[in-house]
Amino acid sequence: MVDDIVEDFWIARERGEYFPAAYVGRLSLDQAYRIQLALIDRRVAAGERHIGWKVGLTARAIQEQFGFHEPVFGCILKSFLAGHVLGPDLIKPGFETELCLRFARPLVGEVTPQQVFDALEGVYPSFEIIETRGDLSSQIALALADNAQQHSVILGSPAQPNPSMRLDQVAVRVTVNGDEVATGNGSAVLGNPINSVVWLARKLSEFGRSIRRDDIVMTGSFIRQFPLNPGDYVAAVFSDVGSVDVRVKR
Repeated sequence: MVDDIVEDFWIARERGEYFPAAYVGRLSLDQAYRIQLALIDRRVAAGERHIGWKVGLTARAIQEQFGFHEPVFGCILKSFLAGHVLGPDLIKPGFETELCLRFARPLVGEVTPQQVFDALEGVYPSFEIIETRGDLSSQIALALADNAQQHSVILGSPAQPNPSMRLDQVAVRVTVNGDEVATGNGSAVLGNPINSVVWLARKLSEFGRSIRRDDIVMTGSFIRQFPLNPGDYVAAVFSDVGSVDVRVKR
């Protein structure tokens, strides 16, 4: 059954329909995740690289923005370095401001926050670039099947983890075209961005997946999601971690 649905989604995606109308209101969340993973496997087989995972809907501000009150996951296929210029052809793009973590060893199933921290290789200031390819608020299952709005991640230079690092106490200041639009801190992300990874490792095990060595994990936004418009220049400074910026071509 799921295989047939995956084929329908694949064909729809090729014609630019990311939320197939035939499946509106018909999918469970479990089916949606299985479709997402199967579509990612097809994309990898066609030449893309699966480089890690995103955890979304982790902050109360984001949950209230979209009316869904539990975390979700998606797959990361593309990353760019800070200063990258995005093309103008994205589908209703936006950004989220978060820490991205890279892991030196696998994390599988039930793990503790300390095990997550001990496996850390680097902590990156980052933006998630999202595309609004359909209505996440009213069709969360279709959004998950379509890889949870994911387009790419913009990575600043990594900070090296150390025993005194407290990701829940990292503060961020975000500007758009030089104007401050928001501030936040790591405690907004499930109490600590590390907790996102604990949740993710457990959730992935339900689908026979895990966090692999060298995977990056986008842990969730400190603040609400913002739109991106042609010509925008967005920057964020994370205390004790570093900075990241991105520009959108006109």
